[in-house]
Amino acid sequence: MHNNIKHVLFDLDGTLVDTAPDLAFALNRTLVKRGREPLPFEMIRPSVSLGGVALVKLGFRLDESDPEFTPVRNEFLAIYRDNLSTHSRLFPGMELVLDRLEQTGVSWGIVTNKPAWLTDPLMQALQLDTRTPCIVSGDTLEHRKPHPAPLLHACKLLQCEPRETVYIGDDRRDVAAGTSAGMATLVASYGYIVSTEDPGNWGADGFIDSPEDILPWIRAGGR
Repeated sequence: MHNNIKHVLFDLDGTLVDTAPDLAFALNRTLVKRGREPLPFEMIRPSVSLGGVALVKLGFRLDESDPEFTPVRNEFLAIYRDNLSTHSRLFPGMELVLDRLEQTGVSWGIVTNKPAWLTDPLMQALQLDTRTPCIVSGDTLEHRKPHPAPLLHACKLLQCEPRETVYIGDDRRDVAAGTSAGMATLVASYGYIVSTEDPGNWGADGFIDSPEDILPWIRAGGR
């Protein structure tokens, strides 16, 4: 039972920041440059939390073993890098949540599978890098989520205990990593979840339909 939550860790894409508009733009720009039709935003959004590889597979129907895959992925990432903070913003209500956490002395941080060369400039653009000492990217360590190592590393940065920490994410890997690290876990139901997934089967401690639900959940002792 996690009934004394003093620290909050967030997944990035689809949990803390709505990055889907810029990632969709990059994928569609890559498709058009290569003579293909762009995809509807509604088709792209659910796959964003699965990462760049999944988005390239979605758009181009290419397997990673295809010789075209790496050049297409590199072009997509280059376009994204140049547009990564054009429309990406904190999810509605999240600014208030971060303010309240800071006011009440609840430390918070970010653990993402996004590589640092994309994470760091996005955090700087959104002025989040100065608000937390804890930004763990997908290449910070040897392991990435669903391995618990990034979350345990985040606890070292925040000088906190996993049992007093909740990890919030919108992917099965987030719940698996948090659980393995000995943390409470919440699923961000407003995030990027593909229709074939049932978050009810992920084993999380709870669900939030909006960022504002985080604070009452913590006050209720994680119930």
